[in-house]
Amino acid sequence: MSTPLTVPASHSSQTAFGRRVLADFAPSTRVWDAIVITAAAAFVGLLAQVSYYVPGIVVPFTGQTLGVLLAAGALGTRRGSLSMALYGALGIAGVPWLAGGAAGFPQYTFGYIIGFIAAAMVVGSFAERGWTRTPAGTIATMALGTVTVYAFGVPWLASMLGNNWTAALTSGLVPFVAPDMVKVLIAAALLPSTWALVERKK
Repeated sequence: MSTPLTVPASHSSQTAFGRRVLADFAPSTRVWDAIVITAAAAFVGLLAQVSYYVPGIVVPFTGQTLGVLLAAGALGTRRGSLSMALYGALGIAGVPWLAGGAAGFPQYTFGYIIGFIAAAMVVGSFAERGWTRTPAGTIATMALGTVTVYAFGVPWLASMLGNNWTAALTSGLVPFVAPDMVKVLIAAALLPSTWALVERKK
């Protein structure tokens, strides 16, 4: 006699409701995917307007990274990365929603935009595995996503500064570590609490 396969409760619940990420509260269709991808890109564009420059630093302080982390955590790998690609492509094409209302090719910060796409893949992948349902898991996921942004942004910035890595680190990484950790904590407060609310309403 064969033994019935027992599915863990957490996996069974996830399968029954079909929700790996928050955007799955509605069935995934082309129309729905287009809506959430566009909305996430616009959300990042909105947070990019929270922007200011510090004298001597060519990279602005913005709310972009928080938008990237939240969007990827809510949408998952595919939709999250597509939303960041859309954000970057439209900004370069002329939509004034890059940092501080800028548009066109961002000479010094293009690497960070590529990093947004890569970070969305990383964060989305972990979100699909349930990591953003707890504060600790969300902190780890968002910290990794933030490091991914740096991994693309800082080398590009260094190349734009004549391969001056000291200048790139002091202008594109060190000043942003503390503010970005605050963004990680904000995401860690928002995503798990939203999941808890969704679970209560099932």
